[in-house]
Amino acid sequence: MTAQLDTRASAPIPPAAHPGVGPITASRVFVGRSLRHSLRDGEGLLLAILLPVMLMLLFTTVFGGAIDPNGGYVDYVIPGIIVLCSGFGAASVAVSVNRDVTGGAMQRFRSLPMPAATCLVGHVVASVLRNLLATAIVLGVGLLVGFRPTAGPLEWLGVIAIVLCWIVAVTVIFAAIGLLASTPEAANGYGFVILFLPYLSSAFVPIGTMPAWLRPIAEAQPVTPITDAVRAWLIGADAGAQPLFALLWCVGIVVVGAVVIAWRFPRR
Repeated sequence: MTAQLDTRASAPIPPAAHPGVGPITASRVFVGRSLRHSLRDGEGLLLAILLPVMLMLLFTTVFGGAIDPNGGYVDYVIPGIIVLCSGFGAASVAVSVNRDVTGGAMQRFRSLPMPAATCLVGHVVASVLRNLLATAIVLGVGLLVGFRPTAGPLEWLGVIAIVLCWIVAVTVIFAAIGLLASTPEAANGYGFVILFLPYLSSAFVPIGTMPAWLRPIAEAQPVTPITDAVRAWLIGADAGAQPLFALLWCVGIVVVGAVVIAWRFPRR
């Protein structure tokens, strides 16, 4: 009897279950992971900044004189370049998310004691931070080439809010594309449709100069009210109802992207 008691007393105690990691801590870890990946992918980060800057220089120095000989085209096109920049910066999210899914990293995350969806939160938040930095750089270059905004403090706050909402909206959509696509190459190709929207808007030329059949398309898409609102606030013009339309577009895009993510994520 004594031997049996000693054997039971010396039996190993099973370890307690790990309590897991909360969503805030996991999100912070994944944001840091995405930012480190961005720094390691220097070419992609540089391209997201250089390409909008090159387009801005192209339109202001090469085409600007033909469009507006008085030199006022720079004040018109810079807001469009700012909106364009946010799209280029967010495009890499689709490829990054798809690589996590197809490369097996997402399956590994879902086996750990933490909310696996925080990986997507990390991609989105890191992309927003990158795009805000890229937008500030593009705006600084615009000031160097002659852009002279007349916005006051309230107008600047409105511009920042609209740009931030658009960056969040387009990043969520790219994250959804990354979940829907079958390969990183396909995710990159699908995102091209969104990157093409600024060229079919008022970002570079007034809608009234477009062909009659193209005007309804340019008016019925999100980039036009976003660009018009940013432009009006920066140059001191009347924005009218464009900020409200821009905000509604951004909220609608986020809702659609979130629904797609909530539906697709458990199935991937």
